[in-house]
Amino acid sequence: MKTFLLLLCTTVFGFSPKTSFSQENIVISKDQKASIDDVFHIIRAQTDYTFIYAKSLFENTPEIQLKKGDINIDSLLNRISKNADVFIRKNPDHTITIKKSDRNSRSRSDSQTVSQQLEIKGRVITANDKLPLPGASIIEKGTMNGVVTDFNGDFSISITNKNAILVISYVGYATKEIPVNDQTNFEIVLEEDTDSLDEVVIVGFGKQKKISLTGAVSTVDVEDMKQNPTSSISNALAGNVAGIMGMMQSGQPGRNISEFWIRGISTFGGGTNPLVLVDNIERDLNELNIEDIKSISVLKDAAETAMYGSRGANGVILITTKRGSAGKININFKDEFIYNTRTITPDFEDGVSYANLLNEARITRNEGPIYQPEELEILRLGLDPDLYPNVDWKDELLRDGAMTYRANLNMSGGGETSRYYVSGSYINEGGMYEIDESLKDDYNTNANYKRWNYRLNADFDISKTTIAKVGVAGSLSKRNSPGLGDVDFWGSLFGYSPIRTPIIYSNGYVPAIGTGNQTNPWVMATQTGFNENWVNKVQTNVTIEQDFGFITEGLRMRGIVGYDIENSNNIQRRKWPEQWRADRARDANGDLVFTHISDPSELFQSSTSSGNRLEFYDLMINYDRSFGNHDIGGAIRLTRDAFVQTVDLGGDIKNGISRRNQALAGRVLYNWKSKYFINFNFGYTGSENFAPGKQYGFFPAISGAWNIAGEQFFKEHLSWLKLFKIRYSYGKAGNDQLMNGERFPYLYTISELFTDDGEATGGYRWSDYGSDRYFGGIIYSQVASSNVTWEVATKQNLGFDIETKAITANLDFFNEKRTGIYMERNYLPAMVGLESIPRANVGIVRSRGFDGRFQYTRQIGEVTLSARSNITYSKNEIVERDEENNVYPYQNQEGFRVGQSRGLIALGLFEDYDDIRNSPTQTFGTYQPGDIKYKDVNGDGIIDDGDRVAIGATRRPNLIYGLGASVNWRGFGLGVHFQGAGKSTFSTYGKTVYAFSEGEWGQVMKGVMGNNRWIDADISGDPATEDPNASYPRLSYGENPNNFRESTFWLRDGRYLRLKTLDVGYNLPKSITSRVRVQNIRLYVVGTNLVTWSKFKLWDPELATPRGEDYPPAKSLTFGISLNL
Repeated sequence: MKTFLLLLCTTVFGFSPKTSFSQENIVISKDQKASIDDVFHIIRAQTDYTFIYAKSLFENTPEIQLKKGDINIDSLLNRISKNADVFIRKNPDHTITIKKSDRNSRSRSDSQTVSQQLEIKGRVITANDKLPLPGASIIEKGTMNGVVTDFNGDFSISITNKNAILVISYVGYATKEIPVNDQTNFEIVLEEDTDSLDEVVIVGFGKQKKISLTGAVSTVDVEDMKQNPTSSISNALAGNVAGIMGMMQSGQPGRNISEFWIRGISTFGGGTNPLVLVDNIERDLNELNIEDIKSISVLKDAAETAMYGSRGANGVILITTKRGSAGKININFKDEFIYNTRTITPDFEDGVSYANLLNEARITRNEGPIYQPEELEILRLGLDPDLYPNVDWKDELLRDGAMTYRANLNMSGGGETSRYYVSGSYINEGGMYEIDESLKDDYNTNANYKRWNYRLNADFDISKTTIAKVGVAGSLSKRNSPGLGDVDFWGSLFGYSPIRTPIIYSNGYVPAIGTGNQTNPWVMATQTGFNENWVNKVQTNVTIEQDFGFITEGLRMRGIVGYDIENSNNIQRRKWPEQWRADRARDANGDLVFTHISDPSELFQSSTSSGNRLEFYDLMINYDRSFGNHDIGGAIRLTRDAFVQTVDLGGDIKNGISRRNQALAGRVLYNWKSKYFINFNFGYTGSENFAPGKQYGFFPAISGAWNIAGEQFFKEHLSWLKLFKIRYSYGKAGNDQLMNGERFPYLYTISELFTDDGEATGGYRWSDYGSDRYFGGIIYSQVASSNVTWEVATKQNLGFDIETKAITANLDFFNEKRTGIYMERNYLPAMVGLESIPRANVGIVRSRGFDGRFQYTRQIGEVTLSARSNITYSKNEIVERDEENNVYPYQNQEGFRVGQSRGLIALGLFEDYDDIRNSPTQTFGTYQPGDIKYKDVNGDGIIDDGDRVAIGATRRPNLIYGLGASVNWRGFGLGVHFQGAGKSTFSTYGKTVYAFSEGEWGQVMKGVMGNNRWIDADISGDPATEDPNASYPRLSYGENPNNFRESTFWLRDGRYLRLKTLDVGYNLPKSITSRVRVQNIRLYVVGTNLVTWSKFKLWDPELATPRGEDYPPAKSLTFGISLNL
């Protein structure tokens, strides 16, 4: 989006009589050739004149020469009138109308008799922000009749022809023609025109024109992101931005964030997260208020990330927050009510079905049934809910939906020397857990997340060349959860059968059952207290910008000091009810027989705290200047930061040592005639985490581009092609995120081994094998690796950019080789006797792929149509990984993807005992017909772990894509966006799919067993049920290690397509908003995650979890109102 500041400065904002320049002269800063349109832009920037003329009037007019210094406006306009053969008229309202010269035009116009005057009123607003557009011109097509909009974007024009066409234009926006058709009131929305002004993109060294980019940068449409009603920005990135791949991890309030990567995964030994900078300082994007964001840039290749040195290998995300502009106060308010349900929640078998399946599992394993026919009848009729319960735990624990409320208020404005932007927001996400109504006045056990955000950005003009910028922002969040936590909640829900115990016994006793006196899910969720997690963040920064143009044109300096603090406090308020266990049979009187298990405990409290602070310093000097057709630029930047843990340091001295980084970065760029571009960047960065002599690294990158559309042939024969640019970059960047966040790997650390009276609790064992005699001693808990340093990513990128009036397309092909990956030296045998395995930079991964974006926009009368798509494909391969010598080469990880799934190849199910006798021996316990049959990969006649191979893909998709479209007409808007994931696989296991297996007692999902399992004909009475191609093996009771091996049998397809958002909105007409003195009111409804298409049906495929024991993503419906005052 073009900067709001630029748009405001080109209109009447700030041009009061006290501040306007002379109407007679303008100042030309340098000798230059300029088009007529550019001359008008210069006049408009320094005066309060507005020009009205046909856009095509000066298309073939030669440029004129402007000399540095003061130029009289009238003289300049006379030159243009003669050179272009046009008639120019200055009007009393400071508009200047221009038309093709015609000697008789004035006389015809003056003598024309007006038979009837029709007054047309309306307002002109921007498409993205819905803000008024002062200074826009409205012309009756084919005439000189025209006006400009006022401060509020309003206009009134009188016409004589009710069939007239109004032509609306504004610099930087696409011109629109609207037929009057007897209407007298209009709301006109202008779309940004990327052809008329060079779009500005935020990169590492500041702002850069999009046309001059030589690297791979994706910009995010923040307005589109706002259609996704989420408190975490990461959830709105995947499928919306070319180059970003992501997966949502949970739908739980306060934890509903996404794991995401830029161009996929390129390492297995270190961190994969990109560097996220908010206003140039590393910060968490998920804590941001999305309404505060002005722009987001995603830096993907070495040309853009080399400057970040050892922190740029995984890509960089730059977020810029909004600031104020001079002019009238602008107030925006947004209020949203959101109803959330769940995308996919597993359904479970009821008690009767569960009992029958349990009986079948025992019979197939040659054991007797547990439930006799008369007991099944009692269970079916619900005659004894104490001893024969039938509880739908999902219905008891989960609500159908929950409400979320979001509100945001921001205000911006300023005067001649200061500007401000201030905002506040509140979000309250309700959870879907049921609560005990009798306790609701005491405390809340439901999941809940609340967050308050605030921000103040203020700019002060200390002098004509010096600007001071101050930023203060922060957030306070509170997350609520049941006493035993969310993980135990979902584990209990999935792991507790419907026939195990009632919710509460009929006499009010709380049940306990089994080994360890387990309690049921309802008790765990509602009777064990609650947790509160508070997080308080305060972020501050001060920036000084100095323009040294008085020394030499184009020289600027910027300095930033930042200081952030974060403190969190986790409060656990726990209690426990009195518990009882009921015997399986009643006494002679028919009463339950109870055993007392535990006494109640009253509510007690414990808490833990943590805290940290970040200090940041940044100094940058820029130089950009044009010399005729030559544009040159350069920058040098020095940064330093220190992150230190301040609370809960523990006993490890390393926790109190700051994590420090410092860097020197530079850039040199050159372009000629905006056709040929070359750029050199470098980063020289240091980290205190490595040994002296290994702390600094140099990361260079070079890139170039050719704008073919700028060549004369294209200008003459393909003038509709505004941009056709080819880009290439090559360079290096680093990754200092070591495995498990390790500190100081170049140092030895020593730990003491101790024993407790000779018991086997640690120490060395100096005795025969199997002896329990241990002796104390010391060990190296970390073996020093003095040569360890960061990973190095060597990146190449080939990109293509195409733009026409209606189409924008970008396509990038990338190739990366990640070397020096930090990992354990796994080839060392155990007999070496090291407790800690040495580490080194020995791994290599290569990744390749492409990403692209396409957008089409067209104006048809009053209808604006837009279609867009983006795609990211990335595939990696392990080239070298230090690992043990495998007997079978196909079990090496080299040559496969990072995170590649491995297991046995399933051939189906054994048909009968002849099939078992004629097949290789499987070494995973006993098995029989209906059990899983595996492939003998190595041909040795035995199925064992030597037959494990790479199967499927990885749980992380190698393809992410998005498709969207929108249409706008007379204030109405309709938008739709689809998001999908390509090839990925994951294995399922656990209690919900391994029904009745040892240690995995729990629910049985509907659709898991059903009628698609192998069933003995003696049980079903139908030989057809002994199907070797059934989706599930015969039921098991107790142990069955043969069936529960990781194999292709349990592998599931993770691909999906989701209707991510569907939004409908309406801007109320001015006739309504003017009555309440509001500039704009928009009402809208947004649906999110409405439909998901996937082969996998049990739980949400985006989670890609093996058990499904996770809070699913939300399916939501948002009702909102947005006001601009």
